[in-house]
Amino acid sequence: MIPFAGNPLNRASEKRTDTKWIESRRRDSSSLVLPMWRLEPFLRGPEKSDPPLELGLLRPEVVDALAGAEAICIFMGLAGDRAVFALDVSDADAPATKGPIAGLGHFREARTAGQIVSTEHAAMIAQAKALIDWHQRHGFCPRCGAPTKIMDAGYRRLCGQCKAEHFPRVDPVVIMLATHDEACLVGRGKHFPPGMFSALAGFVEPGETIEEAVRRELMEEAAVKIGEVTYHATQPWPFPSSLMIGCFAKAESRAVKADDIEIAEVRWLERGLARELIAGKQVDGIRVPPPIAIAYHLIRTWALSEQ
Repeated sequence: MIPFAGNPLNRASEKRTDTKWIESRRRDSSSLVLPMWRLEPFLRGPEKSDPPLELGLLRPEVVDALAGAEAICIFMGLAGDRAVFALDVSDADAPATKGPIAGLGHFREARTAGQIVSTEHAAMIAQAKALIDWHQRHGFCPRCGAPTKIMDAGYRRLCGQCKAEHFPRVDPVVIMLATHDEACLVGRGKHFPPGMFSALAGFVEPGETIEEAVRRELMEEAAVKIGEVTYHATQPWPFPSSLMIGCFAKAESRAVKADDIEIAEVRWLERGLARELIAGKQVDGIRVPPPIAIAYHLIRTWALSEQ
């Protein structure tokens, strides 16, 4: 399973507009609340615990004292019969070390947390982080500038002045591994750490299909002409709100040239070398992303395939 995918919750979207039901479940002691402090999820146990760690899902009465009446609260879904919420406690002062949850766990940066919890809990982190981040950045209406308020248990904002509705956005990004015979194409962005190579990627533009975006991005970033494009898998990427669309693309030749604007270097990896790199080896100073990234899974799938 690709990290941040595989959310186990029943999102129960039909309940979001049922204000009485939401309020009742929000106060129910059987419900669970995930505190999020400055977009960091709460994890159980000390910071130096060996993975896997568990999400710090707490009873409402334990965590409510950390948040004011206007705090962002998201209904994430149902775990069996238990309602699960995410609560923004960013206004609290060092809540992991003082107050009602002190000693129960710690807050961890979301990308790091996603690598040390179960796949299911990582997917829940992605949902909570993306939604709270969106709300924090959309307190005012982009149409008229007036304040907006949370509706539908966190899945809509409504402008109090012009009545415009705003919904959480997801930005589609194509990430593709171009291949030619026994080699795959990787690139090193100018902001990457030394030696880090990954699959190339870019945002899908308005009026563009996934296949068109793959061909355009590979031409722009590596000057390589692409024929067949095939879909592989997707990954929610809540940094802040992308959906990574993983594809394979067949290059017509190995003639490539980095764009020199965003990409510092592109190179072909032979299959044998790719297999060494996905095993965690660093060969000739080259390495690939860790398993949290869909780029790793694209490279791994191709490297271990027979064709």
